[in-house]
Amino acid sequence: MTEDVQKHSVHTLVFRSLKRTHDMFVSDHAKSIALDDESHKLKMGVKLKADYGAVLHLPILREGKDRASHLSGSMEGHQNYAQPGEDPEYLITGTHAYPSGPGVALTTDTKMHRNPSDTGVHSMALVLPPSQARQDASRTAASIADIHRHAGGAERSHPPSSAVSLLEGGGTRNSALMRRAPTMPKPQWHPPWKLFRVISGHLGWVRSIAVEPGNQWFVTGSADRTIKIWDLASGKLKLSLTGHISTVRGVAVSSRSPYLFSCGEDKQVKCWDLEYNKVIRHYHGHLSAVYDLDLHPTIDVLVTCSRDATARVWDIRTKANVHTLTGHTNTVATVRCQAAEPQIITGTIMFFQIAHNSSINPSVRQVLKWFLFTLAPNVCLVCAGSHDSTIRLWDLIAGKTRATLTNHKKSVRTLVLHPRQYTFASGSADNIKQWMFPDGNFIQNLSGHNAIINTLAVNSDGVLVSGADNGTIHMWDWRTGYNFQRIHAAVQPGSLDSESGIFACMFDHSESRLITAEADKTIKVYKEDDTATEESHPVNWKPEILKRKRF
Repeated sequence: MTEDVQKHSVHTLVFRSLKRTHDMFVSDHAKSIALDDESHKLKMGVKLKADYGAVLHLPILREGKDRASHLSGSMEGHQNYAQPGEDPEYLITGTHAYPSGPGVALTTDTKMHRNPSDTGVHSMALVLPPSQARQDASRTAASIADIHRHAGGAERSHPPSSAVSLLEGGGTRNSALMRRAPTMPKPQWHPPWKLFRVISGHLGWVRSIAVEPGNQWFVTGSADRTIKIWDLASGKLKLSLTGHISTVRGVAVSSRSPYLFSCGEDKQVKCWDLEYNKVIRHYHGHLSAVYDLDLHPTIDVLVTCSRDATARVWDIRTKANVHTLTGHTNTVATVRCQAAEPQIITGTIMFFQIAHNSSINPSVRQVLKWFLFTLAPNVCLVCAGSHDSTIRLWDLIAGKTRATLTNHKKSVRTLVLHPRQYTFASGSADNIKQWMFPDGNFIQNLSGHNAIINTLAVNSDGVLVSGADNGTIHMWDWRTGYNFQRIHAAVQPGSLDSESGIFACMFDHSESRLITAEADKTIKVYKEDDTATEESHPVNWKPEILKRKRF
């Protein structure tokens, strides 16, 4: 009688085999594997041969027990005494045998060997053939020297025996000669930003923004010729200031006094007293529209730039035009100040000297020089970008240009200084470029925002924001240049689709809000998305090392 065998699927059979295997070895689960002595000896033998094989049979000069006999003069040179029942060990052989005494026949029992003297040992060691480790080190060092020579670099000199001594002392060739390969740092994860509030009230393009030091309100300047002060928390209008007769292009709030400064296309630079909401000072001198201004953080100096291709430095209290920085061949679009080191940064092509500038009143020049060298020897860094595609770094104390940056091929419209690092970035229609202070060394390009960059902003977490004339905002990681977010907010009702440009952007002092001034006559406030995580918004990073190195 035959019984049919029940057929099972392959999956069931494999699962049953797996279960039987598990039951068989369940008692040994998570148990460490016993060390096999033969395998361990083989492993150690291979490692010893690989690491020390090259220096295993080198001549060794032994000292120690025979030092006393050497000093007493019993025998010249180094000698190694043999233990009873052992043959004597000669460290360096090659000398001829001689009989043990006069008239004694030279036989195996009577022959003797004289060990070489110190001089002989040294001379014989010098003529020994080089070890394998020494040959490998010399060959590798020669290859490295050839690479440096072909690359055009200077050949670096090292002690000739440094690598060899390391090799023959027990080190490996890899540990001595290998160098770490260059790597590209991975970008830091930043949460995405989202639109939080839209503020309406201006009747023209909003061209400039400034946040007051207390972080309670902010100021905007517009093409409707007004300056408006807004509550930062609620977005409500607090005050409107009128006085300009053309577009207000720049505003700044002083952290040292209750003053607000503004400039516009009417060639005027005004100082407003916020206690009385009135203009208390005018700064006359520019011959065309004033495009930007900035306040120095530590001294009472105001810097403005204009379409007349000049940048001017003003004494806030006396209204004196203490410097006129000439030399630009086109509009100076932006200017920035910093207290880190005595510099002025502008887009110029000529040297500027304080001591010999004929446009400065002699008495004012002498007072300024005394003030700079005596009271403020370590201040005043100003940077400006121009439509002549250049950026200049000015040394205010020395009175001359420190560096001229000509990497941009199109107009430099905006600059931003990093709040913690000694670096800055510039924006143009071709690229965003990062630079290192104080000499303007180029760091990297940030490519991908294919529009005219009108504004830049950066916070201490390394988030760089760029706003363009097509209404797009790009978020970048400052360190790596990774573009982690792109925003294109909808145009507000009442504006044309073409009116979507972004003219200014700025982080508030808590760095939790981003404020933008736009061509649709609105002010937009962005905040970080609190619900975002690294899993929901991963970093999709593809480094472009070769492209980023080009300038």
